[in-house]
Amino acid sequence: MVDKRERIIQAAVEVFRENGIEKTKISDIVKKAQIAQGTFYLYFPSKLSVMPAIAEKMAARMEEAIRQSVKTDREWTLQLQQMISAVFTVTGEYRDVSTLVYSGLSATEHVREWEEIYSPLYETVALVIEEWERAGEIRNINPNRTAKLVIGLAESAAEQVYLFNSFDAEEENRQKEAVLEFITHALQS
Repeated sequence: MVDKRERIIQAAVEVFRENGIEKTKISDIVKKAQIAQGTFYLYFPSKLSVMPAIAEKMAARMEEAIRQSVKTDREWTLQLQQMISAVFTVTGEYRDVSTLVYSGLSATEHVREWEEIYSPLYETVALVIEEWERAGEIRNINPNRTAKLVIGLAESAAEQVYLFNSFDAEEENRQKEAVLEFITHALQS
């Protein structure tokens, strides 16, 4: 059974998708979560304070997708391609709420939590990059900083496909290829 905090997060995602952040009231979220309004306040002081929890869920899902899809016994460029595809997949899954989360986080004091929320994802990607570097497949770089750049670029490219345009599978593939080509050239020794 899903715990109450998780129900609140899921309900918030649904209600934010339906109504947008501004029009959403806490009463809408608790109604969807089927909990008492006081229960909401046990977990979150405001509707915007749910944003980091949603972002955390998105980042954890992205980390999971990368762990599942990146086959470390393959050539580094194929691993990079798998990583980029995983980022696109998760960004597509959350396309309806990711813009809301970003705007909700940036409009509050919670924007400071972004780095902490994404930290496990960055660490996972940095470990993969360290392996590429150790194997001599890429030039010497800072794996931690590079992980942030790789994720940031892939996420931004995916958002351009999913958030700002009507979805086009061909454009999605062109965008993935462009990101792969750019990062590959940047990392090659």
